[in-house]
Amino acid sequence: MTSRLRFLYPQSNAMQDHDSEASARTPPISLRELVRKDYQRHGRTILNAGFISLLVYRFGRWAGSRRNYVAKRLAQKVYGAINMVVSTVTRVWIPAEVTLGEGFHIIHVEGSISIHPDTVIGKRCGIMHNVTIGTNMSAGAPKIGDDVFIGVNSTILGDIRIGDRVRIGANTAVSTDVPSDSIVVGSPAKIYPRLGPFSSEHTKTDASP
Repeated sequence: MTSRLRFLYPQSNAMQDHDSEASARTPPISLRELVRKDYQRHGRTILNAGFISLLVYRFGRWAGSRRNYVAKRLAQKVYGAINMVVSTVTRVWIPAEVTLGEGFHIIHVEGSISIHPDTVIGKRCGIMHNVTIGTNMSAGAPKIGDDVFIGVNSTILGDIRIGDRVRIGANTAVSTDVPSDSIVVGSPAKIYPRLGPFSSEHTKTDASP
């Protein structure tokens, strides 16, 4: 089995500590602000299925964060009922347990989108329709970096890591780690450096397990 790929540009411990301290100093974004940005990102219409799906997701996260037990249980009951209806209509399944970074964009909702509850997605991720992100016959879900684009009919499966600034092409099946600044295409997936010769055989990495 192909060994798991390391990221091309890992941060130093000092830089990671600096980022952690910066994150700790940054106040959390309010639910109202998150919803406002989602609304702007999804065409400024409340009828956009992507916006509606994210609105329900945001409410689910908010419900789970309540400290009062009774308020939390009541809010989660309301979330569960709303989510059951909205996810069935939109065919977008984003459980409240999913970790989404700022700027998540559902570009098209012309087919289903399914994301496993344990998935972690970084900032400014764009996702097309008919995408599945989940497990692969074992425990563990994908961890996806910042500025990642996921094309239509793609699957990302297993306890894998997708680096920053990765482009996953349409009809691509990813089941192994992908380094930052890469293009991934095909099934089984092939990994190419974004700035390198796209079709050169010596730059190609087999992403299949």
